[in-house]
Amino acid sequence: MSIYERLTSGIYFIAEMSANHAGSLDNAIEIVRAAKHAGADCLKIQTYTADTMTINCDNEYFRINGGLWDGYKLYDLYTKASTPWEWHKAIKEECENVGLDFLSTPFDSTAVDFLEELGVEFYKVASFELVDIPLIEYIASKNKPIIMSCGMGAIDEIQDAIEACKKMNNNQIILLKCSSVYPAIYTEMNLDTIVDMRERFKTPTGLSDHTIGSLAAVVAISLGAQIIEKHFCLSRLIKNPDSEFSMEPDEFKQMVKDCTAASEIRGKINYKLTEKEMLSTQFRRSIFASTRIRKGDIFTLDNIRVIRPSNGVSPKHLTTLLNTPAKNSYEKGQPILNSELNN
Repeated sequence: MSIYERLTSGIYFIAEMSANHAGSLDNAIEIVRAAKHAGADCLKIQTYTADTMTINCDNEYFRINGGLWDGYKLYDLYTKASTPWEWHKAIKEECENVGLDFLSTPFDSTAVDFLEELGVEFYKVASFELVDIPLIEYIASKNKPIIMSCGMGAIDEIQDAIEACKKMNNNQIILLKCSSVYPAIYTEMNLDTIVDMRERFKTPTGLSDHTIGSLAAVVAISLGAQIIEKHFCLSRLIKNPDSEFSMEPDEFKQMVKDCTAASEIRGKINYKLTEKEMLSTQFRRSIFASTRIRKGDIFTLDNIRVIRPSNGVSPKHLTTLLNTPAKNSYEKGQPILNSELNN
């Protein structure tokens, strides 16, 4: 099965390490193992340096005001949060050792080239880079599946990103609904958009989730999402730029369990009776004799009733039977026979 088929068959869980290694390769390797144990299908990192993300500038344009990273200079935040490129090979090899797919988000063409040398099978585009059409075209030119987060994305911006992939003859596109707030709040999630995205853009869809907990992920699965991405940490006590809105292993494991159950409950469109439902049909309603009826007696509401169980004539025939003579004799509690309906 190709990676694209794995991504679009059933539910695919991505554990996003991001900055949760907290500057330690040992932490990063342990996160890989913990993610596998928690039920993830994939471990994702981010491939950038502070210099590939921004410039080292201290004016007002490059400072964060408000939110989780209030007061940070962009360059300093990315320096602290980045995953060193020299760690990537070791992290990828550990993913292979434990049976996880390895994924990364490149933020410029040099990162794409680096990941190509590592032999990645697919790519992630971050919400903030959704408008970076040259980068998306370059990623798409590698002819590998692309998962694109659509936080902050207007319809035309999402369409532009899709067209950038198609321009490079790459149709292996998956869109993730995302609220680019850290942490995100329920009232701004608008997960019905997942359904619209799937229908509007004709692509598989999923959720990149920054809310606290797993409820949004469960709702997304119930709406047909096929990929769930959540930030993943060993412990929120290990402080780093992403720890506050990341899931610990036990929480991720419970999310996988709950989402799997939600998918089973959602099922598929089906009007056929299940085997167990067939057993229950015996307790449906039907028409029974409520008193003794002799052959030739007229059926009335005084001698027949619609009651449980289902052994008699269907209730839809009640008006047909009323005021007609009985062709058979019945004791109280006997089902009215279908032969009463025959001309």
